Amino acid sequence: MSDLQSNYAERFEREMGCTEAEWLGWLPAAMGDCVWRRDGQRATVEVPPGTLSLRWETCPPRVIALMRMPVLQVRFAFSGLDAAQRYTFMRRFDLYMQRGGG
Repeated sequence: MSDLQSNYAERFEREMGCTEAEWLGWLPAAMGDCVWRRDGQRATVEVPPGTLSLRWETCPPRVIALMRMPVLQVRFAFSGLDAAQRYTFMRRFDLYMQRGGG
């Protein structure tokens, strides 16, 4: 059974349980063959026939008892892609970014 979304809006935000360094380490492979450019805490991804703009910021860690989990707030903004094209890109992205769990 998959926990992946069935559709993706043109703009959305999500919290990632990782550090910025981890995010930047995973990002190239999650993009697949898409060309992308980073500018600080932003990236522009060419997802033919459109683009994806990413912005991220480090948030205070989530603390549960003695556990501290890093939190990265990521904003996704697609332009020029229909729902099927967004889904195709994000399915790969989400499958690559999945970590652990059950």
